[in-house]
Amino acid sequence: MDAGAIAQTIQLSVTPVFLLVATGSLLNVIAGRLARVVDRSRILMERWSESQGVEHERIVAELRIADRRMGIINNSILSAVGCGIVVCVLVALLFTQAFTGMNLGVAASWAFAVAMLLLLVSLILFLIEVRLAVRAIHVPMELLELDEMGWKRRRGRR
Repeated sequence: MDAGAIAQTIQLSVTPVFLLVATGSLLNVIAGRLARVVDRSRILMERWSESQGVEHERIVAELRIADRRMGIINNSILSAVGCGIVVCVLVALLFTQAFTGMNLGVAASWAFAVAMLLLLVSLILFLIEVRLAVRAIHVPMELLELDEMGWKRRRGRR
């Protein structure tokens, strides 16, 4: 195999490697979100046994949402890791084709399509989790001190 073919194969593998880097960055963000949900769940679980009435119901509701968020995040991580694995297989296919001369173009195309699909699934799940988190952390209107028109009320403060 000549140096030109190797250089061409390296050039072909650059795009999938960028996809791999982006997937790694996404995994970093998603893992950070998972850590925050787990930390919050631990705090809520400690408070669960000490709470009663409305406060207990609020904690249970938040724990249910946190459990759902952890499941969604876990599936998003699974999809992103799957994407990374398929991208690695894609790069291996490209080099195998270059070194052996076998025509693996169809397999490489399928691998790229599957990687993109897995990345899409991961991003959609990430979006769902973020939307769920925003809904769970809804600020009560009375704390915003707004009137019916949405204007800020003055409470004698300057």
